[in-house]
Amino acid sequence: MKVLGINAIFHDPAAALIVDGRVVAAAEEERFSRRKHGKRPVPFSAWELPELSAAWCLRYAGLRPDDLDAVAYSFDPALCGNLADTGLRDPSDPMRVDYANRAPQFLAEALPGLDPQQVRFVPHHVAHAASAALAAPPDGGDTAVLVLDGRGEAASHLAGVYHDGELRTLASQRLPHSLGLLYEDLTRHLGFLHSSDEYKVMALASYGRPRFLPQLRELVQATGDGGFRVERIDWTALTKPRAADADMTEEHADLASSVQTRLEEVLLDLARWTYDAAGGPATLTMAGGVALNCVANARIAAEGPFRRVWVQPAAGDAGTALGAALHVARDGGPVAAMTGADLGRSWSDEELEAELRRAALPYSRPESIAAEAAEVLARNGIVAWYQGRSEYGPRALGHRSLLAHPGDSDTTARMNDVKGREQFRPIAPMVRAERFADVFDGVYPSPYMLFVHRVRPQWTDRIPAVVHVDGTARVQTVHREQEPLVAEMLAEFERRTGLPVVVNTSLNTAGRPMVDTPREAMELFGSAPVDLLAIGPFAVHRGGAFAASGATSGAASEAASGATSGAASGIAAHGGSASGAADTGGGR
Repeated sequence: MKVLGINAIFHDPAAALIVDGRVVAAAEEERFSRRKHGKRPVPFSAWELPELSAAWCLRYAGLRPDDLDAVAYSFDPALCGNLADTGLRDPSDPMRVDYANRAPQFLAEALPGLDPQQVRFVPHHVAHAASAALAAPPDGGDTAVLVLDGRGEAASHLAGVYHDGELRTLASQRLPHSLGLLYEDLTRHLGFLHSSDEYKVMALASYGRPRFLPQLRELVQATGDGGFRVERIDWTALTKPRAADADMTEEHADLASSVQTRLEEVLLDLARWTYDAAGGPATLTMAGGVALNCVANARIAAEGPFRRVWVQPAAGDAGTALGAALHVARDGGPVAAMTGADLGRSWSDEELEAELRRAALPYSRPESIAAEAAEVLARNGIVAWYQGRSEYGPRALGHRSLLAHPGDSDTTARMNDVKGREQFRPIAPMVRAERFADVFDGVYPSPYMLFVHRVRPQWTDRIPAVVHVDGTARVQTVHREQEPLVAEMLAEFERRTGLPVVVNTSLNTAGRPMVDTPREAMELFGSAPVDLLAIGPFAVHRGGAFAASGATSGAASEAASGATSGAASGIAAHGGSASGAADTGGGR
């Protein structure tokens, strides 16, 4: 059975393809259109389909639209009912429902040859649930699922349990009560872009005190039946709104801390209720935009009743394309779990080399690109790491990453400067799985960076760049079986420095989607203070690329090998900083 999944209705449009029960491809439209999140979540954008990512999924599998058995659309307009009952008072909402009803015709126009009758509507939260429970590694028993986001058709939450691949819904919270919309409202009040910058609020929360918690406990409550209530909050009564370009105050951080803490408390209540209602399964799976809150996830894992918590790496709306496809494909037989988030585009070595020649960049092909990158990192250089298929979801997981030295306390500021980000934002570490327990304490394995972990005291001074203000880090565990090249790079870096950790953040700059194509990788390399572009097996050093004009492609100079532009030398084996370490983090 061949099923194409489509997410289009709110934001983060995406497409995913399931063939004979296996995930073949999945990609977000933003990686093709280069519009962050694909579009803004307004009703009149609901007609915009992930045309480019859908067409690529089919091309990748060698299929035509008329080869498909079904197209699964992750929203069911029949569930919307009377829109006035949602309590959201959005006068444009009928437009969204109308566009959803017309989706089969829109899809047939976008994918010539598709029969509109092949389009099947999948309830939004059912698609989220399937993206978690059906994609998670099986554990042999029933699987609980918890979905929380801003909104679906008429609800904002689903709690359920999967038995033999079939979902039984245990509870659902009707709108207007929504934990996701609560966090969006706070994001807007704090001067950030809602439905986009919620992760900034989560980072800011660590700098504050939850002094508004008593008021929030009165306004946001679990109801004891699997649901919750969110009363209207007068944010201005708690603290003044912040303009987007205004300074952040202690009050803003305190408000973020208070809402974050209350969110965690309510999520814990919901997780405990779900465990009991589901009959005590070992595993909880999670999806929905709220499931990208890695601080809350870690608390559920640590204090909740489940032995294992697994979060869909594309937990936001993009993941509903995959979930909708899995839900429909399940009708044709069992579906297989995800084996990784590397489900997007890739280029062969020959294609990468052709792109480097076209760009007239001097490059080399070292014996080991992993060792070459580790050498630059050990000298405190910044590496643009472009390898294999791109990631599905918002996290860079060693395929489209910016890498740096964790032992220099200036690295956080340098990386935030390179990316054009706020300085309160943390950067994350990746570590080989076998070294995880030596450095961190918390959820294991953590291959998708969806939990925070406590940094062990003996390591906080050795890897200061990845230790957030609260003593935690959002860790990616790297498993050699799944990511052999990244594991090799980490091992080479440890051999040179004694540090088993490397800084990993997404290969992009602020406001732009993650790099996807070779050309985009080269454009970032040329415009940002990055010392090495490790693109497939090829190495492009900044010194060799920009030291002399008119360099011809394909013949990197000997001097370029191992060189970095402005990189500090002499980083100590245990991560001490060296003079000049900030040279490569120059101003933008």
